[in-house]
Amino acid sequence: MDSNGILIQGQLSANNISDLEARLERMGLDLINQSSKKSRQVHIGKVNRRELITFCFHMENLTRAGVPLLDGLSDLRDSLAPSRFREIISSLIEDIEGGMRLSEAMDKFPDTFDQVFVTLIRTGEESGNLSTVFKHLTETLKWQDEMLAKTKRLLIYPAFMGTIILGAVFFLMIYLVPQLISFIKDVGGELPLHTKILIAVSNVFVKYWYMILMIPVLVFFFIKTAMQVSSHFHFMIDRFKLRIWVIGPILEKVILARFATFFALLYGAGITVLDSLEICKKLANNLRIERALQQVSNNIVDGMSITESFERTHLFPPLVLRMVAVGESTGELDSALSNVSYFYERDVKESIEKFQTLIEPTMTVILGLLLGWVVISVLGPIYDVIVDMSAGM
Repeated sequence: MDSNGILIQGQLSANNISDLEARLERMGLDLINQSSKKSRQVHIGKVNRRELITFCFHMENLTRAGVPLLDGLSDLRDSLAPSRFREIISSLIEDIEGGMRLSEAMDKFPDTFDQVFVTLIRTGEESGNLSTVFKHLTETLKWQDEMLAKTKRLLIYPAFMGTIILGAVFFLMIYLVPQLISFIKDVGGELPLHTKILIAVSNVFVKYWYMILMIPVLVFFFIKTAMQVSSHFHFMIDRFKLRIWVIGPILEKVILARFATFFALLYGAGITVLDSLEICKKLANNLRIERALQQVSNNIVDGMSITESFERTHLFPPLVLRMVAVGESTGELDSALSNVSYFYERDVKESIEKFQTLIEPTMTVILGLLLGWVVISVLGPIYDVIVDMSAGM
């Protein structure tokens, strides 16, 4: 009922009756009666990084222009097609109308807004620099998207070539070699060792091809389950990932670049060093790096400097430690860490380009050696028989 005593019927989303009354009161209405209806269909899926970048970009410009937060969120919601992200923004609007802060409303969706995101938004609310925080988040998400694309390029080509080689091996061992073996046996003569090995390998593929395909899948699920059960095994696998030839060092640089970027972002926003380390530790997604960062945090608590703490864990090379030391001594640690991130970003880019240059001829050589082994093993006995027949004549 409004102030004139006119009854108004409608639908409004609310968390509970108290929330509903508060929202109606802000609209100049008093609650007379209410009944619950089934909520609309929820869109299943995750919000991708591109949507988050668009969200931060629009919110930066709207808040910088002085547009009220609720109006900005409403405009953004109305511009989106029905999706999971639109539903999340609608929920943010409802929670803010219910009295929550933006960071508190975002904290209800940890799969979309991680701890770094929520912490920075909370800091921006407290300092009144929400537009600046959205700007930093936009730049960081764009950088993270570029790093992810580079990492994917690192893995896609080897996976593609590996699939081709695996398919070629199955074709040779299951279809081609068995047909050639009968011809070789008809020719007669003593078979050389490499031909016998080829025949034995072909027989294994013919008889146990399904096991050859199943074993990698079973090993993958075994490792994944064991990592969840045993933290020690999880640590060993994560350490092994960082030691894989060529790929491991690049992966470690990507993780450290991401750590330096987010650490600089949090520290620059006014978050303490220990809190920044605690948040960034969870973003590493590698137990070996996480434990090293925990050791850094423990060293700082014991009174060590930041540079000395990093030096003891051997996370960064001397050149990077020198940059951190200069930043710590001048009070510009966030700028120093941004330089560290730039250093690793360039290093990762160059390493990926070198790896891609190296992997193509390597895969070609492997495929060539495989085909050469088959050809020599098949044609070798035939050539020996022809030579013996020529010598007998």
